[in-house]
Amino acid sequence: MLRNYLNIAFRNLRRNTVYSFINIGGLAVGIASTILIFLWVWDEITFDRFHKNADQLGVLMLNNFYSDKTVTSSSVPLPLYELLKSYDPKIKNTCISFFGWKEVLSAGENKIVREGKAVSEEFLTMFRFPLLQGSAERVLKEPNSIVLTEALAQSLFGDKNPMGQFVRIANQSDLKVTGILKNLPSNSRNTFEFLVPWTGFVSPQWIMEKSNWNDESVQIAIELNEGANLPDVNASLTKLIREKRGEENKSELFVFPLSDWRLRSNFEGGKQVGGLIDYVISFSLIGFFILLIACINFMNLATARSERRAREVGVRKCVGSSRKELMVQFLGESVLITTLAFLISLVLVQLSLPFFNNLVEKKLFIQYADPLVWCLSIAFILFVGTMAGSYPAFYLSSFNPVKVLKGNLYVGRSGVAPRRVLVSVQFFFSILLIIGTIVILMQINFVKARDVGYDRENLVTVPANSEMIKNLPEIEKELQAIGVAKSITVSSNRVTQIDKHNQLDWPGRIDGENISFSRVMTGYHFTETLGLRILEGRDFSEEFVSDSSAVLLNKTAAETMGVKNPIGMQVQLMPSQKKWTVVGIVDDMIMDSPFAEVEPGFFMCIPTWIEDVTIRLNKTTDMSKTLADMESVFKKLNPSNPFEYSFVDQKFAKKFSEINMIGTLVSVFAFLAIVITCLGIFGLAAFTAEQRTKEIGIRKVMGATIVSIVNLFTKDFSSLVIWGFMLASPVAWWLLNEYLNRYTYHINFSWWIIPVVGILALMLAVLIVSSQVIKVALGNAAKSLRND
Repeated sequence: MLRNYLNIAFRNLRRNTVYSFINIGGLAVGIASTILIFLWVWDEITFDRFHKNADQLGVLMLNNFYSDKTVTSSSVPLPLYELLKSYDPKIKNTCISFFGWKEVLSAGENKIVREGKAVSEEFLTMFRFPLLQGSAERVLKEPNSIVLTEALAQSLFGDKNPMGQFVRIANQSDLKVTGILKNLPSNSRNTFEFLVPWTGFVSPQWIMEKSNWNDESVQIAIELNEGANLPDVNASLTKLIREKRGEENKSELFVFPLSDWRLRSNFEGGKQVGGLIDYVISFSLIGFFILLIACINFMNLATARSERRAREVGVRKCVGSSRKELMVQFLGESVLITTLAFLISLVLVQLSLPFFNNLVEKKLFIQYADPLVWCLSIAFILFVGTMAGSYPAFYLSSFNPVKVLKGNLYVGRSGVAPRRVLVSVQFFFSILLIIGTIVILMQINFVKARDVGYDRENLVTVPANSEMIKNLPEIEKELQAIGVAKSITVSSNRVTQIDKHNQLDWPGRIDGENISFSRVMTGYHFTETLGLRILEGRDFSEEFVSDSSAVLLNKTAAETMGVKNPIGMQVQLMPSQKKWTVVGIVDDMIMDSPFAEVEPGFFMCIPTWIEDVTIRLNKTTDMSKTLADMESVFKKLNPSNPFEYSFVDQKFAKKFSEINMIGTLVSVFAFLAIVITCLGIFGLAAFTAEQRTKEIGIRKVMGATIVSIVNLFTKDFSSLVIWGFMLASPVAWWLLNEYLNRYTYHINFSWWIIPVVGILALMLAVLIVSSQVIKVALGNAAKSLRND
């Protein structure tokens, strides 16, 4: 019997090539899209889950409440590190985990720059990164030790055993290799390639300052005991920080779970407000929608072709086949088609993975050797095959054999109405995706066109080191002498980021008003180098000895303070007593998120606080030569360190990498949804036109024009598109307004987008249906009526 069913299924596929192509091709594209989305979603939700104790790990976060906003930070006071080990029985362990930074490592002739972390000795006992050599409890005990990843050890020592060897770090200290880590998984928020003990990373005086509860300068990871109640722990931590800082302090200390680091990392008003999880959910729904659209095609085409298989059903019932057996047969055919589509989809996935990986900046792949993958594949085929074939199986098996064999089969509302609903559902999803794509792309372009407040063109940053800082005056002199640099400045952080916040006191400040200001330390010629506009006053300059106590305010800060003439005004960093003089007001510049409003901020003239050197290059048509000349100067005056640089405009562009990726993915999958929907409409229109060939012939004989016949047929399909549009419009309006409101700086959702998309969808449907009706209408009417 199984062999007979298979023969019938393949015979039907061969006889109806258009039907087979649309069904198998559309389903294959839908399944391939779903697989790609699933690979991306799975990679995102499994970030850091390889730690066996992942559910017990987290990092301490601190909410500081200001008059204008709440700032959430993972920088916390150092005393928490030791105190929490015995403070609460729900807390199992803590460790210092400084933010990652890049450093020069050398061994023999090999010299490379890699990212590392300074951590306390508990780090590898809490975070279960696999060690290939060394003991997790001992590798970080000595201040002069270093732990390398397998890849870094290979780069530094080749095939030589690295254990016990020495690595020079920052051209200053020799550290002994005490452990080798297995290369970190790609889906880890930690991206370090080496670990060093924090006691050897910071000054002894700083370590001794274990009672300063206001200095928020370390990152502390925490491990909870199994079964610990997180809200209770957070309440206990908040009580502790307020006791140590004074009852008038309203700070909140809480544990940010490891499981949320990747997906729920956005905070607003001190509360989690989502993050990548929003996109994970959105793309999961998009994947489901695309698969559903493909399944709807299958159901529609199968029921539309019901008359062709009606006699087959009638004969089978007459010779004893039960409805159950017929349902099994049709479901089996559906599973067979799904299997063929699934195999084709695997080919499509493999062909598109290089492009997809490049787009999402991952290394996704299907683990074909894993038995679980094949078990899930079989379950997926059965699920999709059953879902797609369920309605046709119930519908076809319900035919009355007597009516069928007499030729009295009439497909009324029971056959047509469900198809109409399903087509409207297809257009509902398609229109929703198109509107979403347009709005997301408009938002991206809107933010990209935003004035950043300074000139990013030909602006280069170079990470500073002790040797470079020492020789910086000579470097500056030579770069200007050879015509490479126009001006140079230094700062405590990159131009494209903000690291620190402070409170300020100024004359006229309302008592109790505590406002958060972003803080950047800079050198001389800061505004000149960046092309930052000075609105009032002047820039920092070597000509003014007093500039060692000078600050520049940005426009937003001056407006926030409400001072009419701030030039010459003295301000204080709270709680410091030192006074700083305002010498200038500069235009707002976007250093942090381009989607948010500019924070009130100030720039302090501290030329010795150097993390980055920013260079304004002279305009040139030969940038490669300019960079080569600049490299020769740095190699001459900074020989112990590799020459590294980055263009500010490229760094700024990376701020859009996530939303660019999302916009491209939505565009691609929206296009695929439209393609699948159009395939379904094409197939349904072709079969409808074929079924009504004689009707078209009669109408032509009676004098109907081709235009009137086309209008008659497109009227039915147009109503389905209109219903889909009417359902999608309010949903799109609500969802996309919610999406845009997540950004402070966003477009206003223009109402005209929705009707324009609806008109385009209607025109597309009419074009597809018309092409099939015209094809039949142009045929010979006498030939179509010959058999009647």
